[in-house]
Amino acid sequence: MELLSKLRFYGMLETYRNDCRTTSSDGMTNDEFLKWLLESENDCRCNISIERLIKSANFRYKAYMEKIDCTIKRNLDLNQLERLASLGFIRDGQNIFITGSSGTGKSYLASAIGYEACQNGVKTLYSNASKLMVHLKMAPNKGTIESEMKKMKSTYC
Repeated sequence: MELLSKLRFYGMLETYRNDCRTTSSDGMTNDEFLKWLLESENDCRCNISIERLIKSANFRYKAYMEKIDCTIKRNLDLNQLERLASLGFIRDGQNIFITGSSGTGKSYLASAIGYEACQNGVKTLYSNASKLMVHLKMAPNKGTIESEMKKMKSTYC
């Protein structure tokens, strides 16, 4: 157990500590048992990666595509939401612009799309237009315009 911790196999360690008490590993072959531990380690690392992506994206809301209400009139239909949730625009190298009146859910929709992207392993950065422009406008004064542009390019490309 010390070696699992030393090698930073935290998912395997947690599974071994918790699930071996409740799950009967007697019926498993050595290969099945090893596969079970490795899958738990992989799941743990994927979850940590997703949590890291979500934290670094600086979302305004904790939003999910499934929770968006299409019954409210705002020119958004279920098919359109499903296309956005599929993240095809990212794979195709396209951008999306979300426009609308104040209070119609643009930020929530952007956050939901961003959460979906993070859950699919895509590095994401959340910002509204005014904050982004202020940030970019101040960057040359701080001497950070190149680093800011590199950070945005690595996030968006």
